[in-house]
Amino acid sequence: MALFNRKSAAAPSTTATAVDPALAALTGTYTIDPSHSSIGFTVRHAMVTNVRGSFGDHEGTLTLNGDNPHHSTASIDVKIASVDTGIADRDGHLVSGDFFDAEKFPLMTFRSTRAEQLGGDQYRITGDLTIKDITRPLAIDLEFNGSATDPYGNERVGFEGSAEILRSDWGLTWNAALETGGVMVSDKVKLNFDISAIKAAAAQA
Repeated sequence: MALFNRKSAAAPSTTATAVDPALAALTGTYTIDPSHSSIGFTVRHAMVTNVRGSFGDHEGTLTLNGDNPHHSTASIDVKIASVDTGIADRDGHLVSGDFFDAEKFPLMTFRSTRAEQLGGDQYRITGDLTIKDITRPLAIDLEFNGSATDPYGNERVGFEGSAEILRSDWGLTWNAALETGGVMVSDKVKLNFDISAIKAAAAQA
């Protein structure tokens, strides 16, 4: 969700790694386009299958720095009440006090603190994820999908990626035991990101 500095697993070197020209050109502020982006999750249900959901109401910005990619940042706000798993009763349970308690804690937020390149178009962005007023670090592995100018003249960039969390780390502890053993909802949750962002117009002097 941002441009990242190249980081080698080898010992530090005094020679800087060249930035990919395609990435170096992407400097400025980009606004996430919610109509062409998705922020979702996958969680194991009843030990046998996966339930998938997404949050339809979210917004955020990417500040990309092509000259110094490690200075790039990402900021995302997600409205919990917009959760959608395709089942209204299940969505109602998720926003209730058993899970997110959306009335008391309406937002989930992410604020980046570090970015790095893992190799090729693979990146990792680390930051603070806050759910129910609990803030913990989160590392998201991402792939840079490229940039393009759409038919309306918007300069776009795209990233997709994922991360795994334990929901109990953010106070999401509700569960129910199964007669056959195990629990109804896995503690492990996979977060999924597919981001398209539009470059903001340069400010006029």
